[in-house]
Amino acid sequence: MTPGSSSDSTDKLSDSTDFLPKVPLLAIDRQNGPLREQFRQVMDDVCDSGRFVLGPDVTALENELSTILDVPHVIGCASGSDSLLLALMALHIEPGDEVILPSYTFFATASAVTRLGGIPIFADIDPSTFLIDSDDVARRITSRTRAIIPVHLFGQTVDMDALLPIANGAGIPIIEDAAQSILSTWHGRCSGGLGDMGCFSFYPTKNLGGFGDGGFLTTTRDDLADALRKLRVHGMEPRYYHDVVGINSRLDSLQAAVLRIKLPHLDQWTTKRAHNAIRYTEMMNHCELEDVITTPKIDTRGRHVWNQYVIRVADGKRDALREHLMATGVGTEIYYPVPLHLQKCFANFGWELGDLPVTEQAAKETLALPIFAELEPTEQATVVGRIAEFFGRPPVPDQIACMEKGSNAVSQPRQVRRTGLIGRADDVRC
Repeated sequence: MTPGSSSDSTDKLSDSTDFLPKVPLLAIDRQNGPLREQFRQVMDDVCDSGRFVLGPDVTALENELSTILDVPHVIGCASGSDSLLLALMALHIEPGDEVILPSYTFFATASAVTRLGGIPIFADIDPSTFLIDSDDVARRITSRTRAIIPVHLFGQTVDMDALLPIANGAGIPIIEDAAQSILSTWHGRCSGGLGDMGCFSFYPTKNLGGFGDGGFLTTTRDDLADALRKLRVHGMEPRYYHDVVGINSRLDSLQAAVLRIKLPHLDQWTTKRAHNAIRYTEMMNHCELEDVITTPKIDTRGRHVWNQYVIRVADGKRDALREHLMATGVGTEIYYPVPLHLQKCFANFGWELGDLPVTEQAAKETLALPIFAELEPTEQATVVGRIAEFFGRPPVPDQIACMEKGSNAVSQPRQVRRTGLIGRADDVRC
């Protein structure tokens, strides 16, 4: 049996060490395995139909997502990265235009801006949530600012109570980078419906992941929806007539068919991730790790969907802790080791070390732990136990290691309306 497979996850902890031999960062096979026969059936149906690009399954998926997210328009595209590019194209971003975004995010958020000749203006983050600092956004607005891209990082929605008045007051549209936050909410409204447009990813490691690249956009504006649908097909409407230059970024029917099988399970999977997050925090508290590990902060005004569970490690010990966890079979990842403003490819924009101190500190201290929905309590006990071992703290108590759910004192996530790969993130991402 392959270490980290679903049957391994229920094995009894080792009598000699009280630790499982391995805990993977990702275990996509556990989610996809039970649905395999359904996947095969719908893929056969697509093959029989001969409609492989923007076919009926894509339209159906767009409609289902529109209902679940409570947004009038959903537009499928080829990737989450393309969704950002399309959103900027719909706003007519041109060379020299400035777009404000966080430096602490995945590369695609900024690369979409530079591909159009725009200038990324990086803002710092809140130290407790890792989300863009609205006050810093306000300080960076100029007469050349054409858009703001808040990133709902790790599954938590940006403080839109603070950001929306700033953007609205300046007349600047908001593009939500919601690639990691499908079903996250703010005051009961889903991400993707809070700004002018939302950008999502179906990459396999996301909470709703396909069998390859894919993405979609959301908008409440009819004019932007029309523009996005045209831009994703070379600016073509009707067929072979072009009044704008678009790109080729269409969601294929096989991906849509697979995603439609998974979509009804998404809310339940998200709730399980929330239970895992609660359990992690309680385990760490019991192991007396509060002075060396900072657990994630949850803003109770929204639903956190936990695409990642990211801790801070104090006193410059992050890398040593990660080496210890890797050596003992625990998968981890660093999101993100080099902030975007310090990436070599953006050196021409003139940013320097020290320009965004909170972001730079986070890049040195943060570490992501396994958080997938199928993660078992015994696996989490091994993760936290290995951390406690590194710092010389008490082990995870037996009653905590075996509990099925987190504390009942924490309110349950909002329920929304409904209609193998194991390894490091890089093994999937690249």
